[in-house]
Amino acid sequence: MNSERVVAWATALALGLAFGLLVGRTSAASPPNVLLIISDDQAWTDYGFMGHPHVQTPALDRLARQSLTFTRGYVAAPLCRPSLASIITGLFPHQHGITGNDPELPEPGVNAMAGRANPRYARYYETLMHRIEEHPTLPRWLARRGYVSLQTGKWWEGPARRGGFTEGMTHGDPARGGRHGDAGLTIGREGLRPIFDFIERATAAQKPFFIWYAPLLPHAPHTPPERLLAKYRDQAPTLAVARYWAMCEWFDETCGELLRFLDERKLADQTLVVYVADNGWIQDPERPDHFAPRSKRTPYEGGIRTPVMVRWPGHVAPRLNRETPVSSLDLAPTILHACGIEPPASLPGVNLLDPRALAALPRIFGEAYTHNVADVEHPTRSLEYRWVIEGFWKLILPEPRGKQPPTPELYNLLDDPCEERDLAGDQLERVAGLRASLESGWQRTGGPNMRPVTSGAP
Repeated sequence: MNSERVVAWATALALGLAFGLLVGRTSAASPPNVLLIISDDQAWTDYGFMGHPHVQTPALDRLARQSLTFTRGYVAAPLCRPSLASIITGLFPHQHGITGNDPELPEPGVNAMAGRANPRYARYYETLMHRIEEHPTLPRWLARRGYVSLQTGKWWEGPARRGGFTEGMTHGDPARGGRHGDAGLTIGREGLRPIFDFIERATAAQKPFFIWYAPLLPHAPHTPPERLLAKYRDQAPTLAVARYWAMCEWFDETCGELLRFLDERKLADQTLVVYVADNGWIQDPERPDHFAPRSKRTPYEGGIRTPVMVRWPGHVAPRLNRETPVSSLDLAPTILHACGIEPPASLPGVNLLDPRALAALPRIFGEAYTHNVADVEHPTRSLEYRWVIEGFWKLILPEPRGKQPPTPELYNLLDDPCEERDLAGDQLERVAGLRASLESGWQRTGGPNMRPVTSGAP
């Protein structure tokens, strides 16, 4: 076990024992409500508590102070649809089979919505959407304990009920513009009333609730209120960057509204709040609504890293963890444990509130695919990269192309968080060891199968 893990384990265990915060002691008797907040296209650096010199996020800064906060969180894939599918199922993209945003288009130059009028493309799209019904999801697991659930914001898998939600804003009808959220994408940008009304209904019925808040924020189009844009015009290097920074604060404001509502309704102490971003984003300084290289859709820190926060007053001791790398795949088992549900052993993630389980996880993995799925029946054929992080060492392994063997990249994230110095050529033994770990994890979780592993609905 490396030194960083030993320190993280010892500290976390001490805190857990000191405060009596092993969640299993209380969750079975009084399962908490769950609010899952998912930022959309936001860099891991772009928060006040993460040290950004200009972007202001007072609500999320406060949440970070109140939470078990991991500054080294990572998503399973750096693209929204596979990343969101991994969050809700707790599975890698190569396990659930949703590896891209859309099937390959039937002909060049046709946009995704127009393409769905093509019968072949529509069939491929339906094949992808059906995968959300082939696997357990958080709303379906939680329904076993009597939870009601609400989907809002980004959602690619058709009507929200297909993911197990009891209610949802997304209708998923392609004839009415359904693709990645449709009516659900108004949440946050046009207020939070659907969430407030849902909470009122759930509490009146004395039902525990689960809320999926995944607004199209700070995602493009970057159209912030002028009052926020005015704060950043003179601070940002370009107007495009100013617009994105203002969007980050706009998103933060909506999070503040949600958390205040819980406070006002005396629900904060009974609600588990979990935070993650779906993938990273670095604003192209010259092009509005475009991302720069080595961010979204790439395996670099700018594409996969995100803060992860877990707040549950009286049950989770606030702490800032800057050492331990954790995965978005850990969110499902963490939520399930807190709610008194034993996750299946097939889930690759761990309970973030269990210090022993966290310390026993020596490394985390992820993967990156093309935007479009080249073959929906064999979704891993679109694979571009795999990566592994152990401590502060990170190996990126491209997929072979043609007859050329892949050229790995190795970074020491402690000394080089921006991944400017590739050390693979100087650290051949370390590259070999990390590569062996990556291949072992890939084999263990079904990566070579080339078809999604069907685990069955609960």
